[in-house]
Amino acid sequence: MQFIHQLESWPKFNWDHKQIPTLLGVVRNRQGRLMGRMEALGFSLRAEAMLETLTMDVIKSSEIEGVILDPKQVRSSVARRLGMDIAGLGSSDRHVDGVVEMMLDATQNFKKPLTRKRLFAWHAALFPSGHSGLAKIGVGAWRDDRHGPMTVVSGPIGRERVHFQAPEAVRINDEMKRFLDWFETHSDVDPVIVAGIAHLWFVTIHPFDDGNGRIARAIMDMQLARADGSSQRFYSMSSQIRKEHAAYYDILEKTQKGIGRETMGAGIDITLWLKWYLECLDRTLVGTETILAVVFRKARFWERHAESSMNERQRLMANKLLDGFEGKLTSSKWAKITKCSHDTSLRDILDLVEKGILQKETAGGRSTSYIMGNDH
Repeated sequence: MQFIHQLESWPKFNWDHKQIPTLLGVVRNRQGRLMGRMEALGFSLRAEAMLETLTMDVIKSSEIEGVILDPKQVRSSVARRLGMDIAGLGSSDRHVDGVVEMMLDATQNFKKPLTRKRLFAWHAALFPSGHSGLAKIGVGAWRDDRHGPMTVVSGPIGRERVHFQAPEAVRINDEMKRFLDWFETHSDVDPVIVAGIAHLWFVTIHPFDDGNGRIARAIMDMQLARADGSSQRFYSMSSQIRKEHAAYYDILEKTQKGIGRETMGAGIDITLWLKWYLECLDRTLVGTETILAVVFRKARFWERHAESSMNERQRLMANKLLDGFEGKLTSSKWAKITKCSHDTSLRDILDLVEKGILQKETAGGRSTSYIMGNDH
């Protein structure tokens, strides 16, 4: 079996220059519309959208590799590093902080060049203990194949199926130099296409003992930030890949096994990969409406009530309800959260009921509870 990195034309890539530009045009249009819509929101709402997006990106990129992170820890770590003043931020473990630091360095510092030193720092951040699970790995260094070639297999011993075998470790220095030089000097390829090629190219080299998928997706996010010309992230490609992880691994395997092969000396045909990547990115952008539904709902709410007179306590509690208040909202909970008397909390609530912003819940109980009005 021959993999694409073993082909004579590696790493010269080619694709269908009729089909791919059409898909690219659709994606570019959606990106522009999303960025325009987000720019119309206020600063605080854009910050919330960004916090939600980056939190999901970190969580889902890790999940693709079978690493489960605590969402609350990830959210706290992202918020602290973005300098967001959010009440109730908890602590986070160093392995969570490491993933967040890598992702934020990639997206917030997208203009900085991608270098060997920077990749080593990302890898060290991913594995602060020097272990992947119980296994000790080389951290902040290319793999050395001391335990044999880097191979992805499945199935029982004796009947293994080889999905992929990476280039020999002795090739990595030269391979990564060529990749990094290309990543920083290309000028004739659309930045969105560059993100797709970079992801495929990096995971094919597979330069580290572990963490290659997460770093490849960080590189992709970095390049998509360059394509958007903004460090503000409002869509998460990793969230969509997580939903389609079976198809993701399948198309990677087919491409790395050279499905399409070389095209009459024009290079390795990666049309199938780029087609899947662009369609997945398109679905990501469409799905952003769902991911950011809470943010958009809050934006619409505050647009409608821009002229409403609300005190700080009422604004605080309205935002908590829009975010998804846990449990039932009662006057006693209002008083506790806003640190006011019971009488004051009741006046605040009844004022919002009169304005139609809150309404009593129809379900009975010993304590009266309140929810957002039907039109909110």
